[in-house]
Amino acid sequence: MSARITPGARRDVGVATWAFAHVAGRVSGTEPPAVFLTLGRNRRLFRGWLHFAGRMMPGGRLPRRQTELVILRVAHLTGSEYEATQHRGLGRRAGLTDAELDRVADGPDAPGWAPRERLLLRVTDELHATDDLSDATWADLRAELDEPTCIEVLMLVGHYRMLATTLGVLRVQPDRPRR
Repeated sequence: MSARITPGARRDVGVATWAFAHVAGRVSGTEPPAVFLTLGRNRRLFRGWLHFAGRMMPGGRLPRRQTELVILRVAHLTGSEYEATQHRGLGRRAGLTDAELDRVADGPDAPGWAPRERLLLRVTDELHATDDLSDATWADLRAELDEPTCIEVLMLVGHYRMLATTLGVLRVQPDRPRR
């Protein structure tokens, strides 16, 4: 499928977004990320979104490894090829092994997860399935994390579900490796 809105050129997204996307591509070893060049077509919204998203990843309260597990689980549950591709690379950089990256698809009941990782995957699954958490899951989350971090986990799951929907509807294609 072809993109419904193609990634913008410098004149479409502005110099700052264009330069940011090119630097991000160099860092990730890909072409400039289509997520930035596509969403950047709405310049005002893009700047606000980038600030918001950056507060959770990479600037969140959770360790990056755990953040990437949540994002990868959302990508799996939503069928977001773009986010799965993008965050497999980021997950490796955060310390996830290839076996762990593959195991994300098996979910929280797969053997090998640390207790907090299993909990975060369970929270992600439950939020995806019901848009809520049972009292038992909430109690487990609160026993493990402080209030600000619990809020962040809920926002992280919701944000990446929203992003997966947007990227899917726009048919944004995964970024190719840099040549």
